[in-house]
Amino acid sequence: MLATMTAQSQPAARKRPAGATSPTAYKLTAIKITGTTQYKPEDIVRASGLEVGQNVSEENFKQATQRLGETGLFTDVAYSYAFSPAGTKLELQVKDNDQLVPMVFDNFPWFSDQELIEKIRTQIPLFSGKLPLDGSVIDQVADLIAAIMNEHNPRFHVQYLRTAESGGPIQALVFSVNGTQIRIHSVDYPGAAAAQIPALEAATQKILGGEYLRSGVQLFAKFDLRPIYLKQGFLKASFAQADAHVISETGEQTVVDVKVPVDEGHQYKLEKIGWEGNTVFPESKLQPLTHVQTGQPANAVQLSDDMKGVRELYGTRGYVKVVPEMKAEFNEAEDTVAYTIAIKEGQQYAMGEVEFEGVDDKTRARLRLAWRLTPGQPYDTSYAKRFLDDANSYLPKEGHWAISVHEAIEDVDKTVDVTLRFTRKSD
Repeated sequence: MLATMTAQSQPAARKRPAGATSPTAYKLTAIKITGTTQYKPEDIVRASGLEVGQNVSEENFKQATQRLGETGLFTDVAYSYAFSPAGTKLELQVKDNDQLVPMVFDNFPWFSDQELIEKIRTQIPLFSGKLPLDGSVIDQVADLIAAIMNEHNPRFHVQYLRTAESGGPIQALVFSVNGTQIRIHSVDYPGAAAAQIPALEAATQKILGGEYLRSGVQLFAKFDLRPIYLKQGFLKASFAQADAHVISETGEQTVVDVKVPVDEGHQYKLEKIGWEGNTVFPESKLQPLTHVQTGQPANAVQLSDDMKGVRELYGTRGYVKVVPEMKAEFNEAEDTVAYTIAIKEGQQYAMGEVEFEGVDDKTRARLRLAWRLTPGQPYDTSYAKRFLDDANSYLPKEGHWAISVHEAIEDVDKTVDVTLRFTRKSD
């Protein structure tokens, strides 16, 4: 985003400004920074390209405001100035861009984050560790990192990507190095209790020898490591950002040891499970679908898996978009947790049309006659699977058949159309 630039100044510039009686009037004697800014005034002055003591004109001020605006760090840059026989005083009014995003170093095991940040800040004083989504500062940072890595190895190249989740706003600028294969030799988990090490090491086999990327390790920790703790009631266990250390470097390959610090937190026992929002089924029908025992470590993975049974039960009554949401309330004094399962039942869907593909007309007629779920009836997500148990008796005896079920949910008329596809398998 280019900052807007306005000129709040004295009357239009002339060869000799009004009030200037000597050549010293063109000498810049002071630069004042005003506005909402997190940056040091001296760093803003340096980025503007101006220096106290130089001879200036209004064109210099316009260039300075443009230079600051093009960084992307400010949403507004304006200036005002005053000439006098003693010299020129300049005021730069700035407003920070508050839409900066973090900068992530995805695979830079040769340097710590702090080392890279300090190297960048030395050359780009306004760099704070976060970057705007557009503007000259991004390219300046990218070029500087590329120069640093190229000095280490001329084969290295640097790129960056804007990352977001599920089509949401951009959350980070992720920088990475290519030109070498960075392989994981080992992973250590500082902070993990001895009892957890065997399970963590077993899970780690999945990534040993694989490519090292912080983002990849972060996903591994989320989907493979955290469930180890969640099963045992360590509901607030967390993993810090991975750090890697180079242990060998040859030609096209770099080998690293990785550390992933763990904060296990407290182990919580289950106090109770409650329900809210359920009108279709009573609690007495829902509670048996859960398999986590009160007084035992709260197995959040099991409880989450149990929600599949809740969705299946509601599906038998046509509530195909039911959402059971787990809400946890912690008692830190007792190290216990109480769960409330909030049921968002949604609307009931009815049976729509049924189609049978891959069979002859005679077989299709027999199948249609056997299908008992008629249009307008509440849809039952379990019916098609039960129907398949008997479907083979209606099919030609020659050969074997593969059968798949496809459901099309129609939100406008609140129906579900079903297609059963039959494929003859070769012997």
